[in-house]
Amino acid sequence: MPPLSSSQQQLQAIDDTVTLIPGLLNDVASLILSFIPYSHQSRLKRTCKSWFVFFSSKTLFFNRRKFKSHSHLLCIFPEDPSISFPFLFDPAHLAWRPLPPLPCNPSTYSLCNFTSVSLGPHIYLLGGSHFDARSFPLDRPLPSGSAFRFNFITYSWERIAPMISPRGSFACAAVHGLNQIIVAGGGSRHSMFAAAGSRINSVERYEVVGNKWVEMDGLPRFRAGCVGFVAEESGEFWVMGGYGESRIVSGVFPVDEYYRDAVVMELKNNDGNDVDGGGGKWREVGDMWEEGQRARLGKIVVLEDDGCRSPEVFMLDQTDILRYDMALNRWQKETSVPRKASDEKSFGFVVLDGELHVMTLLNGLDWSETRRSRQHKKAGTLFIQIYHPRKKTWRSLVAKPPFHHPLDFSTAVMCTIRL
Repeated sequence: MPPLSSSQQQLQAIDDTVTLIPGLLNDVASLILSFIPYSHQSRLKRTCKSWFVFFSSKTLFFNRRKFKSHSHLLCIFPEDPSISFPFLFDPAHLAWRPLPPLPCNPSTYSLCNFTSVSLGPHIYLLGGSHFDARSFPLDRPLPSGSAFRFNFITYSWERIAPMISPRGSFACAAVHGLNQIIVAGGGSRHSMFAAAGSRINSVERYEVVGNKWVEMDGLPRFRAGCVGFVAEESGEFWVMGGYGESRIVSGVFPVDEYYRDAVVMELKNNDGNDVDGGGGKWREVGDMWEEGQRARLGKIVVLEDDGCRSPEVFMLDQTDILRYDMALNRWQKETSVPRKASDEKSFGFVVLDGELHVMTLLNGLDWSETRRSRQHKKAGTLFIQIYHPRKKTWRSLVAKPPFHHPLDFSTAVMCTIRL
């Protein structure tokens, strides 16, 4: 299908002159078509011209949100999105759909440690670390301030205002009630290097309406590799873990000093109104575990439930899933993954539709060997173990990924979206 022209991209609501389903009113037909899972719409939109227009219109997204017929999807970026296609995965129907690659910059390459986050019917791709052919020395990675937004109506990437401070490996969270995105900390760490790289404490927020970034009060300390989330009911932005200072071992090797604490920014005042300027001061929570319990924070997911006042935070620590107790500032064991893997890097960890998804590859090849091989072989089977925190039950499913190489969950970037 050829790309839409600029005039065609101004997608309009379906009018009465177009028949969606013969014999039915368009209001009824559009409602029926809106309940088709999103992962199947790309095939059906080629059925006829009227369906192509409808499945590319704002009416579709309006109906799906109005009648809560969302598809809970996982977006996976296996590596640099300018050279490798991202994919949408629908676990409910075991369906995959590719997204177009990011617009390519001929001067930069090997983008990693970027962050993706969903806000409304869009996916945002922010920052990262890359190499720049115009810089010297060439083997020194630089942080990126670039920002992109994927528009599911036009099915294309849009460049938005760049961040004030370039960064990768940073905390990021969407504030849905304010239509904003907050980023905190970060640095220039690249996945090719186990240590080194810069750290920053800069915090800023992106305002979607004005397409602009606004500086906020900086973190108490330099912090990179951290995790962020927003508790919208209490109006708090949390930043957990990460690393700051480094120490030198044997006079040669830099080793990161990982944080065990968390810091919180108040986004609302005591009256429940937004703080002037978009944020207040930082509050230090303290260490979340005792020294010697674990070296660093594991993979974090946040479960937001409409019936729960505060979000539930879970961590994958090797093969154990822990729940964070905000009152005690401690991690409590919730459950263990039924099927083990060699180490926690073999797992991907996301939350979809109120369930925790632990993903690993079966019969996958070693990633380091695959990158050195000239002939890329397809990845193995994607094995997903799913835990329901309310029911305390496990189930599993198996999917065949479309990638041409095994997923490396330690470097792949994932985010969830409801469409």
